[in-house]
Amino acid sequence: MANKGLQLLGFVLGVIGLVALVAGTIMPQWQMSAYVGDNIITAVAMYQGLWMSCAFQSTGQMQCKIYDSMLQLNSSLQATRALMVISILLAVIGLGAASMGMKCTNCGGDDKVKKSRIAMTGGIILLLGALCAIIACSYFSYQIIRDFYNPFTPVNTKYEFGGAIFVAWAGSFLTLLGGGMLAGSCSKRQSNPRYPNKSRPPSSSKEYV
Repeated sequence: MANKGLQLLGFVLGVIGLVALVAGTIMPQWQMSAYVGDNIITAVAMYQGLWMSCAFQSTGQMQCKIYDSMLQLNSSLQATRALMVISILLAVIGLGAASMGMKCTNCGGDDKVKKSRIAMTGGIILLLGALCAIIACSYFSYQIIRDFYNPFTPVNTKYEFGGAIFVAWAGSFLTLLGGGMLAGSCSKRQSNPRYPNKSRPPSSSKEYV
């Protein structure tokens, strides 16, 4: 019963993590303009995401523009985008496999050991997807920090962390936790023999004279 609850909790955390990964990937606030220096105009805030860049004005209007060409993007943005897409695909595949192997579903047959192994496989795929997302967020954060402290970077082109990267980070850790629960819920085969040996009374050896 506890194993079933662990699988269900891991699946729910994986679903929430997947939603957060998708939301973080779509959101344009991966990095936002940093207000450093003396002569900084704060009437417009610039946001850059994986798919578009946006300008948020002080009047409350936001204008976004989708990137025209993927080849014009820098390598860090392309690598982050690819890793996040791979992470989402792996999370979808992992949740699909886990739903077939969970004890509360009728898919995958009646063999409990087989179903638990399928659920464990789904959890491992979820772990791989979460790992890809963590690498993507960490690498993108490293690029932001490196450019921010680079003395050759112009002041008006420095960026800091946006809200989307924290959403993606939260989704990756939730997916990691859910995948770990599903991967650790594999029940071992019981060592009971199919045909138990019948206990025989000890044979008493009698000598007949």
